[in-house]
Amino acid sequence: MNAHASPTAATLDPTGATPVMAQFFEMKARQPDALIFFRMGDFYELFFDDAYKAAAALGISQTFRGTHNGQPIPMAGVPQHAAEAYLSKLIRLGFKVAVCEQMEDPAEAKKRGSKAVVRRDIVRVVTPGTLTEDGLLDARGANRLAAVALRAGQAAVASVELSTGEVEVFAVAKEAVAPILAALAPSETLIADRLLSDDSLSQTLRICGGLVQPMPSALSEPQASEARVKRLYGVETLDGFGGLSPAEIGALGLIAAHLEMTQAGKLPALRAPRRAADADVMAIDPATRASLEIDRTQGGERNGSLLAAIDRTVSAGGARMLASRLARPLLDVAAIDQRLDAVAWFVEHRALRQRVREVLKGAGDMARALSRLALGRGGPRDLGCLRDTLKVGERLAGMAGGSPDPLSPPPYELEHAFAALTPAFHEGLSQFLTALEQGLGPDLPALARDGGFVAAGVRPELDQARALRDDSRKVIAALESRLALESGVPLKIRHNGVLGYFVEATAGKADPLFQPPLNATFIHRQTLANQVRFTTVELADLDARIAQAAERALAMEVAAFEDWRERARTLADAIQIAAEALARLDVASSLAEWAEDAGATRPMVDTSLAFDAKGARHPVVEAAVKRAGEPYTPNDCCLDASGEGGPRLSIVTGPNMAGKSTFLRQNALLAILAQAGCYVPAVSFRLGVVDRLFSRVGAGDDLARGRSTFMMEMVETAAILTQAGPRSLVILDEIGRGTATYDGLAIAWACAEALHDVNRCRALFATHYHELATLEERMAFVSNLSLRAKEWNGDLVFLHEAVSGPADRSYGVQVAKLAGVPAPVVVRAREVLDRLESKDQSPAKLDDLPLFAASQPAALAPAKAAPSAVETSLADLDIDGMSPREALEALYRLKGLLKT
Repeated sequence: MNAHASPTAATLDPTGATPVMAQFFEMKARQPDALIFFRMGDFYELFFDDAYKAAAALGISQTFRGTHNGQPIPMAGVPQHAAEAYLSKLIRLGFKVAVCEQMEDPAEAKKRGSKAVVRRDIVRVVTPGTLTEDGLLDARGANRLAAVALRAGQAAVASVELSTGEVEVFAVAKEAVAPILAALAPSETLIADRLLSDDSLSQTLRICGGLVQPMPSALSEPQASEARVKRLYGVETLDGFGGLSPAEIGALGLIAAHLEMTQAGKLPALRAPRRAADADVMAIDPATRASLEIDRTQGGERNGSLLAAIDRTVSAGGARMLASRLARPLLDVAAIDQRLDAVAWFVEHRALRQRVREVLKGAGDMARALSRLALGRGGPRDLGCLRDTLKVGERLAGMAGGSPDPLSPPPYELEHAFAALTPAFHEGLSQFLTALEQGLGPDLPALARDGGFVAAGVRPELDQARALRDDSRKVIAALESRLALESGVPLKIRHNGVLGYFVEATAGKADPLFQPPLNATFIHRQTLANQVRFTTVELADLDARIAQAAERALAMEVAAFEDWRERARTLADAIQIAAEALARLDVASSLAEWAEDAGATRPMVDTSLAFDAKGARHPVVEAAVKRAGEPYTPNDCCLDASGEGGPRLSIVTGPNMAGKSTFLRQNALLAILAQAGCYVPAVSFRLGVVDRLFSRVGAGDDLARGRSTFMMEMVETAAILTQAGPRSLVILDEIGRGTATYDGLAIAWACAEALHDVNRCRALFATHYHELATLEERMAFVSNLSLRAKEWNGDLVFLHEAVSGPADRSYGVQVAKLAGVPAPVVVRAREVLDRLESKDQSPAKLDDLPLFAASQPAALAPAKAAPSAVETSLADLDIDGMSPREALEALYRLKGLLKT
């Protein structure tokens, strides 16, 4: 980066600016907090502070061009053809970029005068949540823009996936904002600036990641928001969207305001808002989501996550739908069963499933292609994507009746998806597909202005213009041969953007063309070092006719493109429905494929409070173990919040590395998979719907807020104890380990009691405090589980098998040996351990600690016992007035009383 300091504010005074720089100042005034990508020919250029920032962020050269108010103008630029890559990097770094395009051809500007400048305008403002280009997006991941509003104590979260047109709005309690945002994982979140003073909301936004974009509070006011949402959808009333609350309208209004600003007035093709409440999906807070590694590992990678382990989708839309389902498991048993029915049907019809998946591989990302077309950023290839993908849909619809078992028709979800892809489902869509099949050629350019995408024979007037343009090339070749023959000079007819067509001869051979009679035909245009250029009256006339024919042909192609683009926009609803139908088929068939590969089975989900897994496995760990060529040990787990079919709380003990954390996570992932509508890796699994899932597994700190590992553990534990209910599933690992032993044991004991007695939820509690094993005898619905390990010839062998009963010991010294702790340290540790274990009594027996006495209400506490003879006699002693002999006699007397 150039070492010069950034210009002062005075430097940006537009007074005395050139016409081009005056345009820049105007754009910068409209978007002061954005980098201005100012189009100049084949480059996007940045000036002043923008140049310094872009050069530092992108690693490009920063130079100077011209002066303004006597000072050099800092400048940096990127080529237009590579702009997407640079935009992507800037957006990832948190910049906002305003793209200022040339709105006319330079030739048009010259018609207004030699000093006229090309008209420019901002065509869009690029922010993380408003990306639509393939090159800037993860094809298999969603890119959401979210907004949070608060009105009269009621919160709402709105979300739009601009690249597909999906819109959702959630009416939630303020405390439920975090799980919803964590599930949506927005790239950008809008919030009224006044709400940033709310510490809990600010913390939530920070945890959930993405760019936080403060907005003027007035933009979320219900009346102004309602007007913006109506404009966004082009409707007169919002009644068709249901009874939206003021908070919901406020959240949608923030999104509408942001889209108006960033899309420069272009209306995206959005679906009607899909409304939901926090009671519609399983609540998973950000900490739980991170620890379970549902869609990303704790290192931020997709590989190693649950999503990566089960994803067999073959289309981008299917991949995004699967990720969305895992992020937000359902609570409605009927809806879950509909998804499971679809997977089961594809499991049963394996041959048809393989054919469906093969056809689906030809599907493009129709939803995102439609969005680009609606926003004016699409090209002929996006139309080709619609054509090819709609044809895929027709093929799939024709396969719906191809089941080998006519007595087993597709279940509701698949039947609905196949129906949405039939030509008769939407007559207009069928006609549009026919028009695209007939009208689009085989080779499609990225941009309409490149031409050549309309098929021959579709538009006669276009064919005529093309014929004139193409035949003129033959005429040019014939003219070149004739002029060379008549002049006797070797020459060529060439073309460039400045001179048009011209005759070119080498400098050494061009002299005859300056002499009579040839100088009457050849008119001199330009002399270069090695070539001389001429024109003729005939060539100039031909040049004009060719240019007109090419311009006319391109204009007709662009008009055809605009016609198809507008038709696609009017058919947006039908196209989006078809795209969703393809995604549903992809998800159901891919989950069936994974179920077969992994030996997964259909779960039984009901409204009970049960959790009964037989022979269950961790899908991610099992896949890794199989790749290493080793077997995976399955395990059972039985819980019941009612206490009828099993324990409410299981205490899980065992040595480190035995698999306690894997066992805990495994069972939490089973619940997510089942309620997302997926098969589960188990012999059998029965699940009563889980409304909230909590996980406290693993250690971490929050240095930015001054929180230690133990503090973070306690904060997350507090959230669990205050929010978990009878339908919740809680997994806790090593609570209390971050503090002193007795403090940690006390905290772990109290937490276990609260989960059992107060929260009354299904819970797995892994611990190294073996004293907690006594809870099985003290509480009605507690059981002990342990992960087995055995010593063999001095080494520790992990069996990874969960069995009833507590672990007999922790094997910490053996694990230290396995970890490579030096042998002398291991030997010394074993000596110290043997001495501690050889003592007759523990330094503090659990039963002697009043903290762990079974707690009883004060009204039920037993009456205080009468003082003993020893206590009475001791109380009567006058210690200060006794002689030494009297004191000795009193001591013998007290000892005698103890024997009676």
